[in-house]
Amino acid sequence: MIKKKTIAIILGLIICGIMIYAVSKENNIHTENVTLLPEVAQILYENVLASPPLPNQIDFCGEKAPIDRYWVREGIERELINQCYQHSRTLLTLKRSTRFFPVIEKILKEENVPDDLKYLCIAESNLENVVSPAKAAGFWQFMEATGKNYGLEITEQVDERYHLEKATRAACKYLQKLKNQFGSWALAAAAYNMGENGLAKNMKEQQVDNYWELLLNTETSRYLSRCIAYKLIFENQELYNIRILAVEFYKPVEYKEIIANKSIEDLRKYCTENNILYRQLKELNPWLRSTKLTIAAHKSYTIKVPK
Repeated sequence: MIKKKTIAIILGLIICGIMIYAVSKENNIHTENVTLLPEVAQILYENVLASPPLPNQIDFCGEKAPIDRYWVREGIERELINQCYQHSRTLLTLKRSTRFFPVIEKILKEENVPDDLKYLCIAESNLENVVSPAKAAGFWQFMEATGKNYGLEITEQVDERYHLEKATRAACKYLQKLKNQFGSWALAAAAYNMGENGLAKNMKEQQVDNYWELLLNTETSRYLSRCIAYKLIFENQELYNIRILAVEFYKPVEYKEIIANKSIEDLRKYCTENNILYRQLKELNPWLRSTKLTIAAHKSYTIKVPK
């Protein structure tokens, strides 16, 4: 947010400019060669709409984006401008990243998939447990059927699409499968967004096997460009005029794990008896979707509780 002092300076500069222009017109004075003082130029530069810089080379998951093609370059630039000037959402996502990226990055590495795939998670949900109009849920926006296919439990009481660790591992397995099916991480990302059948149909009809050459629906056409825009911003914050102090990023919440192997009839009562805030239990375990947890014989759940 622009400070009051800065606003006053800018308004003063504007008024001065108008006065100089009026005087010059009245006295036929030419001002084309007037040079602003460096400090004045800096204030103006920081508070004008500027096109964010685009690197000469861009890659995602080790695959180069052909930015020599105008639609690729302009598509990435569009998403970069959107995110750079969508201040509140971009800043909040950056702040959340330090809480959740350590978990996501560790699992991506263990599952042997590119680290860049964490930006799909941002493009999908901005690191929030949201539900889409199509009923996709969680950070990775799994549809119910797909989630179940990749081992996530989804019932009235438990929905592991909201379980960050389990949903991230499921996303890794699904993306690996799509990469093997379509041959590139770009196409795997597109299939993740629009569905593998839809992508395969478009590839067959257009006789194209390169993501950047396909004409797809608007959402999927913009999808990878949006992921790339997030990558550029997150990895070059100063370049894109983002200033967040280290202490302002959100820290991971400390917790300990307990094993629950018996049904809990009332989670609120359970919290009271164990000196835990119900809110904390739900925030640490968003996959708990009810006020109770029924546990079948020979089954158990790992639950996070505050330290």
